[in-house]
Amino acid sequence: MPDFTVQELLKTPLVEVRDVVCAGLCRGRSEVEQVARTQLVFPYRGTWLRHVAGDEVVADASQVLFFNAGERYQVSHPHAGGDASLVLVADEALLREVAPAELLREGAPLRFRMPRLRIDPRAQVQVALLRHGLREGTADALEGESLALTLMLRAIGPRTTHAAGSSHGRQRLVDRAKLVLTGDLARRWTLAEVAAVVGVSPVYLTQSFREVEGVPLYRYQLRLRLARALDLLGECEDVGMLGHQLGFSSHSHFTAAFQQAYGRTPSEFRELALQRRRPPAGR
Repeated sequence: MPDFTVQELLKTPLVEVRDVVCAGLCRGRSEVEQVARTQLVFPYRGTWLRHVAGDEVVADASQVLFFNAGERYQVSHPHAGGDASLVLVADEALLREVAPAELLREGAPLRFRMPRLRIDPRAQVQVALLRHGLREGTADALEGESLALTLMLRAIGPRTTHAAGSSHGRQRLVDRAKLVLTGDLARRWTLAEVAAVVGVSPVYLTQSFREVEGVPLYRYQLRLRLARALDLLGECEDVGMLGHQLGFSSHSHFTAAFQQAYGRTPSEFRELALQRRRPPAGR
């Protein structure tokens, strides 16, 4: 049985969209791999690590990762349960038009200077809408291309890019804290507990996380929970139970947080996802 599956959701001269689901059976590092064309990878379920040139990046639903053409890398899985990502491979001229010049290396082929960027809740919604529409076959090629372009503009456009900051040491510390939180999204951690696991004081962890990620630790955890909800709402029968399973204190807490982040309630998003599955009237 293969460790991962790749489903091609869209392929046009402008953009290719793939859904990559990994079972996470191999906890150690994978064989060395590389891609022929630069890819934008949006994790939407689970957590994994990408190892490049002696460094590693935590991949989760709060960011987009750049897999540069010809760049050698390995992947490992810190937690059981597998993971999934939406992969975009865009026409190079399109990518150069979308991405600010300071994000790109000089020369050809197109490559990014950094391994990742943070994305905001709107980009997370675009990932979910693009995946749902293409997977259920309700979005045709034109709509799929438009949704993919909107996602790219939101994730790497000049007005919305969020590069990680601070020193290498603080970045590694923050990555360790991320792995603690993503190991159990439903657990209601205290700041002292997370700090103790990673071996620093609560004050230092708080300062480091905000400096590196640009958001407090609790908001990062909230965004991961909400992103997981985006992934599951199309299949769930009980929205309130889903909120409880993801660690929200109540249905009202889940609804308020979801609506504040995404501009619609969980029930409204679920209905939207279900509508995309229904055939048009008259068929």
